[in-house]
Amino acid sequence: MNRVFRTKPGLFASFSVTLIALFSGFATATAVPADPNSPQSAGPVDAAALVQRADAIRFPRESFETTITVTNYSDSEPGDMRQYRVMSRGNENTIVLTESPASERGQALLMRGRDLWIFMPSVSQPVRLSLSQRLTGQVANGDLARANFAGDYTAVYAGVETIDGEEAHVLDLVAAGPGVTYAKVRYWIASADDRPIKAEFYAVSGRLLKTSRYENFRELAGGLRPTRIVLEDALKAGEYSVLDYSSMELRDLPEQMFSREYLRRLQ
Repeated sequence: MNRVFRTKPGLFASFSVTLIALFSGFATATAVPADPNSPQSAGPVDAAALVQRADAIRFPRESFETTITVTNYSDSEPGDMRQYRVMSRGNENTIVLTESPASERGQALLMRGRDLWIFMPSVSQPVRLSLSQRLTGQVANGDLARANFAGDYTAVYAGVETIDGEEAHVLDLVAAGPGVTYAKVRYWIASADDRPIKAEFYAVSGRLLKTSRYENFRELAGGLRPTRIVLEDALKAGEYSVLDYSSMELRDLPEQMFSREYLRRLQ
């Protein structure tokens, strides 16, 4: 025999009201208002635009000339010192002239896009080089001749970290094509003002090659820029190079300067 169970008319309604109240209370208790100061609250970070802004802080977008002194350290002791004069037009075309030592004066690097040549007084024809080839100490050719992270890499936003007591955006940069200075870069940019703080440079294999720190920010060429960059060997402690920027000026550099014919006339 089938039995029919009946409930009191008001029992189910009371139970339903209780459930609604319970779940409404739970939702109210667990809702957490968004922090307006949180990077996430402003929506997704445009990684490519962030790299462009950091590039514009490192170097002007306009044509400029700067003098760089490179001091190489071994076992944390200062070694040889070199000086270069760099002339750049839009971070795509660059001339790097060796000022010292005297034995190398007259050598010049010419970069057009990602194509790089070296001119030497003792050699009649320019020699093709790669941007990743070492220039001196921990400094690769591309570290001086090309500083266009936004043009050379595809950026992916990796989050926020605190570095040296400062909140920073973290980005992973992957080479956008062949011929760039490094295969991969992990990049820390200050959340407050888009200043570059630190970069790690990796080989294709994923091996960490060296780290870079951007320091001593001051006014140069119409903007606040790092005037000291420390490049440290990741494989051998105490091996690093310090790049000091003593001057930087905006200059009108015509396109015809950045040619092999022009550099031959300088020698």
